[in-house]
This record gives sequence, structure tokens and C-alpha cells, in this order.
Amino acid sequence: MFKIAFVLNQSYLKILIQSNKKYRYSPYLYRMKRSGTADLPLHYGKVPPWLYERMSALGLSIVEVILADYGKDEVLRRLADPFWFQSFGAVMGMDWHSSGITTSVMGALKRSINPNSQSLGLYICGGKGKFSRETPSELLQIADKTGLDGNKLVKASKLSAKVDNTAIQDGYQLYLHNFILSDNGNWSVVQQGMHESDGTARRYHWHSGNITSFVEEPHTGINGISRGKILNLTDADASENRKGILEISHTDSAEIMSDFSRLILPNHHDVQASDVDLKRLGSLLYVTREQQPQNFEDLLMLEGVGPRTMQSLALVSEVIHGAPSRFKDPARFSFAHGGKDGYPFPVPTKVYDESLQIIRSGIEKSKLGNSDKLRTLNKLHQIIEATEKDFTPDFDIQEVIEEERQNSWRFGGKTVLGDAQKPSPPKPIQLSLF
Repeated sequence: MFKIAFVLNQSYLKILIQSNKKYRYSPYLYRMKRSGTADLPLHYGKVPPWLYERMSALGLSIVEVILADYGKDEVLRRLADPFWFQSFGAVMGMDWHSSGITTSVMGALKRSINPNSQSLGLYICGGKGKFSRETPSELLQIADKTGLDGNKLVKASKLSAKVDNTAIQDGYQLYLHNFILSDNGNWSVVQQGMHESDGTARRYHWHSGNITSFVEEPHTGINGISRGKILNLTDADASENRKGILEISHTDSAEIMSDFSRLILPNHHDVQASDVDLKRLGSLLYVTREQQPQNFEDLLMLEGVGPRTMQSLALVSEVIHGAPSRFKDPARFSFAHGGKDGYPFPVPTKVYDESLQIIRSGIEKSKLGNSDKLRTLNKLHQIIEATEKDFTPDFDIQEVIEEERQNSWRFGGKTVLGDAQKPSPPKPIQLSLF
């Protein structure tokens, strides 16, 4: 009879299988490293169709540009970065700190990418609830088309879910599992669990490019709120226990997680100054609102584009071209297209559509050999990044948000509750002698 044992040496753990009173390492453990996790307030509700359509189109466009400029492996690496993923969802108009980003972003990407999988070389399997259980059959179908090892992919999918559901005993039960695969065999996993009692969700990211082991330090990052003592069964130094020494113990989660990328988002809906890098946001607002494209030779292709659309394009361009270190404040990217619940402001659908049209036009022209417009978007990001060096933030972020809300009706602002309304003029003060 077999038993599973969990080994912890300092902060490192490993799984052993007990047979005939001896412990051995399972031969079925694939080598891989998780890339991170994110702790998010648990939100319910559905994405309205008007936003879901736009998210699908913008998500596909961003992926297409990353593919063209950086390749398939970079798309997988980005999706395996919890900070980039949250910023990606925020720039698409989802609530910047919500657990719903995971479900909606992956659903929108699956909807828009899979019909184009053959040309893009990317496939998205799984989903939420019952759709997560379809992952193995989807992977085997893709393997038949591409010649990849379907059984190996299925095993990778199942083991990544098993580790996060069982080997990391942190109180989160998985309810979403997406497996993103390229036709060269590399892949990422994005999956999410719900905590039993505290109203939070935890998103786990895996990337096949960081290969170590499913049970030996499998994640490149674990992000989460410290819950005191947890049992982490996946770290590395337990390799010294190969003679079968079993040491079961607990350690503080902060110690276990110290080597990992960590994203922890607050409960408050509103965007506060502490949630964003004010120097970066201020530089972006300065360039897009107070400068004109004709002032920069590299931006002449954007001449005629209004300041508000320039603001959105700049943040989309940063999601495409920004270095990994630029995504530590996902809330900043909500200043592109707001959020469906109205935080920091309603989704400006007219701006969203104009930004989409400019990006799609650039993609279509680049397919014909003219990449000037897409290069201009990259230049916009570079100009803003250069401006940051000498910029000193001296503005009230709440005033910026209030201005967005006051003008929301002009930009086709929408939330899940309906259309933004034109603000009522202030009522005149009525004076009385008596």
C-alpha cells in the first residue's frame, strides 16, 4: 500500500511516496517551476457583453503585437507573470484589483485566440468550473494537430493543478484552470482558487520555461497574504532527504515565500495614491495631455489623435513593450479604460474603440510591410519613460479621477449599472429676505 509523505527541510519541501516502509521519489514528477501567484479580493458578477467584446478584440491585438515583436515564448512568459497579467486585465477595462480579472481575461483570450490558433501558433485550453475539466481532451486534440506529446501535456496540466490544490495547503480550492500552449511545446498555466472563508482568491501562474520540478520549488513566485502557518510542499532543498527521512513541520508563510514574486492587492475599490507610481502616471499625463504629437518627430503618425486616446494608447503600449519592473502597480493601467464597476471611473467606450481602431490599423498595415504606426506606439512609450527621469509628481490623483468622471459622458462612459450621465449644473443659490 502506498502513502504520500511530505518532507520539509528549513523552508523547502518535497513529496515522497511510502512503499514497504521505505520512502522514494515518484518517477512521475515532471520538472517545472511556478512563476507566481496573486491574492485578490473575491468579486462576483458577469462581464457585460459591451465590455467582453472589446476585451476580446484588445486582448487579441496586444497578443498579436507581442507575437510580432517578441515571439510566442514572450507571450507565455508575460501570462506567467502575475504583475503583468493584472496590468493586462486592468488596461482592458476590468476592475483593477478584482479576482474577476482572471476569469474574464482568460475567457476573452480563449474566445479571440483559438479561432486564429493556426496562424498565431497559440492555443488556450480549460476555463472555469466544468470547462477546466475539458483541458485534457482539448490538449489531446491539439497534440493530434501539432504532433506534440499530448500525454505529457495532459500530465503537466494535471500535476500543476494537483500541486496548487493539494501540495500547497493554503486554504484555496481551485475553480479555474487554463493551459496556454504554443505549437513549439512550451506552455503556461493560469489557475485560481477560492479561499474557504475569508473572501479572497489566489491566482497561481506556471511557466514551462522555468524547469525544475512540480514538487521541487515549482513556482517562480508565490504571492499571498501571510496567514501565519501554512504547509508548502514544493520547495527545493528537500533533495537532501533522498534517504527517506520524513520531517513534517510548519513555518511562517513569509519565510517560505521570501524568494518568490508576490502580488497582494487591497480590498478597497477606489484607486488611491498609494496604489500607483505617481511619477510614472504623472509623466504619462504630462506627455499625453500637455504635449502635442507634432512636438515629437517620432509621434507624427499619431497627429490628430486626442489627448484622452493618447493616454489610453500610451498605457496599452506599455503593456506591450514595458519591462517587467514596470508592472508593480497594476492600478495605474486602469487609467487607460477605467473599470466596469466605475473604479477609478466608467469605461470610456468611445476612447476604447478609437484606441482599438488605431492598433488594429497598425497591425493590418504591418502585415503588408508597413510597421510605422506600431513603431510609433512603441516610441510613445519610450518618450514617456524618458520623461520620467526628470519628472517630479505634483498633482492630486483624486482630481484626475474626478475630471475623468465629470467627462465620462463625453467619452461614452459605461459601467455595469448603465451609461454615464452628463453632470447636472450646480443649482443657483436662492436667497430670501425672510
